[in-house]
Amino acid sequence: MALDNQFQRLKTQFINSPFASIAARKHDLKILKTFLQNHANELVKAIDQDFQGRATEETFFLEIFPAIKTIDYCIKHLKSWCKTQKRTTPWYMQPAHSSLLPQPLGVVGIMVPWNYPLFLSMVPLAYALAAGNCVMIKFAEFNPNLTAYLVKYLLPLLDHKLYMCAGQVEQAKVFSQLAFDHLLFTGSSEVGSKVMQAASTNLTPVTLELGGKSPAIISQSVQKTYLKRLFMGKLFNAGQTCVAPDYLWVEEGMQAIITTFFKQFVAEHYGHTMQTPDYTAIINKHHHQRLEDLLQDAQSKGAEIIEFGFSNGLKMAPKLVFNCQPHMRILQEEIFGPILPVRCYQDFNEVLDFIQQAARPLALYYFGENKTEINRLKFETHSGALTINDTLMHLANHHLPFGGVGQSGMGQYQGIEGFLTFSHLKPIFKQHRFSPIAWFYPPFHRQLFACLKFFAGIK
Repeated sequence: MALDNQFQRLKTQFINSPFASIAARKHDLKILKTFLQNHANELVKAIDQDFQGRATEETFFLEIFPAIKTIDYCIKHLKSWCKTQKRTTPWYMQPAHSSLLPQPLGVVGIMVPWNYPLFLSMVPLAYALAAGNCVMIKFAEFNPNLTAYLVKYLLPLLDHKLYMCAGQVEQAKVFSQLAFDHLLFTGSSEVGSKVMQAASTNLTPVTLELGGKSPAIISQSVQKTYLKRLFMGKLFNAGQTCVAPDYLWVEEGMQAIITTFFKQFVAEHYGHTMQTPDYTAIINKHHHQRLEDLLQDAQSKGAEIIEFGFSNGLKMAPKLVFNCQPHMRILQEEIFGPILPVRCYQDFNEVLDFIQQAARPLALYYFGENKTEINRLKFETHSGALTINDTLMHLANHHLPFGGVGQSGMGQYQGIEGFLTFSHLKPIFKQHRFSPIAWFYPPFHRQLFACLKFFAGIK
């Protein structure tokens, strides 16, 4: 069935039921939760097949568990989110009543990337359903097994609210041109700009969760045990994470410490051969070759590459890259792999200047205890989020909104912001049988004009 036909089907469904009750929304959310609970093992297998080697525990920890907890969070707070909000009415409009009504938008589109296909589809789906919408989801072409499983087993359960499909570039183009009431895209900045352009033909509002180069900074004041959190954030999903640390700033003289700790971390958690099932493969040969090209470019321009362990097929061994220069591709393009370029600084101002002039990142990480440096990062830099002495956890906290700024995206979801993103806060103004506005009808009185000037502070 053509995408447009499915869109019209859901549009008709929404028109026939434009304001789902809280009970109906909770029912849909509970169906989604039960599906994830009952099919968890099969979903893990499908994702493993798509990756040709995805760590089972990573899929549970990074995708299934947070998706279920997000649904619980939505169910718990849905009643309070749906309440009509009272707003103040100015004294000169009294005794009128003003309020805001959270209203479902209609049909929402969600475009899902391949790196965390379950988390990045089920979490926004939960918020869209909580807000009372119908939803169309397009998965990436690199997740055929997961998509097929969801279409076969989840879609029949929520057919009245949901449609799912997959496809390559042409399918994505058609999808983004549908007249959605809101469109959420997660992926690269390059593709995101094309999606936004396509959506603009229908004036469809968009939320763009893009990538970019998220820096991590290590201060001399860091507690060395915190470095494990940095390395884990980089190597989860073999670095194929939009908020993974993309490159590292370290104070001059710390290079040996970083190398030693990274080596110990890789040996302790993954061994030396990368054959462990706890380490995830690069999604396909194309992306593996792209990473190899980045390394070759850096090496040809003077970078030093240190590999930790031995690569095995699509499982690429973690690498540190030293002597990096801005003209290298590895410092210009989002890496999306287990490669961590290292830059050194002597003065913290060097780091601030670079971050301020670079494209605004999706995440910024700082490891250390220097309060002055932390405050300068808080108030003098822009990023989708700032995380101190950890990585990724701001995204795992469903009480916090997730989103980018500048070239790393626009809009937010998760938390109450997720509900609001997929809602329209409709202002409602109800006038009393007595209206003070009648005083302003012509013919105008000088005394009234004098009163207005007095209360406006005009002489």
